[in-house]
Amino acid sequence: MSGRRKVQVSFVIREEGERCHRAGVNSLQYDHNLKRLYSAGRDSIIRIWNVGNPKEPYLQSMEHHTDWVNDIQLCCGGKNIISASSDTTVKVWNAHKGFCMSTLRTHKDYVKALAYARDREQVASAGLDKAIFLWDVNTLTALTASNNTVTTSSLNGNKDSIYSLAMNPAGTVIVSGSTEKVLRVWDPRTCAKLMKLKGHTDNVKALVLNRDGTQCLSGSSDGTVRLWSLGQQRCIATFSCHQEGVWALQPNEAFTQVVSSGRDANIFLTDLRQSDRHTLVCRESSPVLRMVLTPDMAGVWVATSDSTIRHWPLSNRVLSSVGVGLGEGAPPKETTVPPTPQQPMVTEPDNIIRGGPSIRSYSILNDKRQIVTRDTEGGV
Repeated sequence: MSGRRKVQVSFVIREEGERCHRAGVNSLQYDHNLKRLYSAGRDSIIRIWNVGNPKEPYLQSMEHHTDWVNDIQLCCGGKNIISASSDTTVKVWNAHKGFCMSTLRTHKDYVKALAYARDREQVASAGLDKAIFLWDVNTLTALTASNNTVTTSSLNGNKDSIYSLAMNPAGTVIVSGSTEKVLRVWDPRTCAKLMKLKGHTDNVKALVLNRDGTQCLSGSSDGTVRLWSLGQQRCIATFSCHQEGVWALQPNEAFTQVVSSGRDANIFLTDLRQSDRHTLVCRESSPVLRMVLTPDMAGVWVATSDSTIRHWPLSNRVLSSVGVGLGEGAPPKETTVPPTPQQPMVTEPDNIIRGGPSIRSYSILNDKRQIVTRDTEGGV
């Protein structure tokens, strides 16, 4: 008997049809043409929502991952979705029909971030194994069960786990953020290292590039948002409106304004041309993990560590109010007087996709057959 190998079996006990997220939502993508929102859950499920039907938004669940889905990216004009997960895989999906087309097992640890170059149909993936892999989306979507070999190029040089990634639409620049506290920049066409940008004092959790790849915005656990000039290879502005880590950034198309949020759950709109002009748009009830602006800037979808997704309207009054009456914005770090709390301009979301409670703790009873669980709403 001593020679028998122990085999672990894991299985999921839940309702057959889960029409809501059961834990935090790590990523969002919005298809403006179909009015569809895609959400990636810590419950390992990607869900599709018809936001044009607020009363019954649920459309479909995409289930294939076995751990947190950390990031998703719509590509091919909304036909496909790429997902990155803590199960160490990257998956390719048919977004319209909701099925998994192929699985990439190149990473050796949690895959935390994706970046997408729309004009080149190229996707990059990165995570805790410190590696960045580049994928040709048209090759990925052509994979079949019999033809499933795919070549990838990799970007090397990262010394720490990668938590954020950004690529411009033309695919001429890629930037990574990590616990190394620096931004590393490459040319994805040649895989050549271009530069290393220093300034943050903690993990870089959010990155976004402008269209031509000349400017980069970064959000960090140090509580700041920084604007970088890649041409000058330096930080040209620092924004300090948040009290805690910045985990999510969404700029407008012109790269003149940015919506930021994170651990403090405050959602600020900042004018990138004037570092002291911020407006508190709204306040979530839990730390914000991801946001997506609608292309017409009519509102922002917000995902948090709670399972509910909310849409906050951005009226012209909000968009044009950046910094009005705010004096000099956030006080210098040395001041001991706390800033007077601002009142958010928008107090209620206009669309809510409700989530359900998730299991927070459990204990196995003495009979080894029954388990007692407690959920996030206190239910036993």
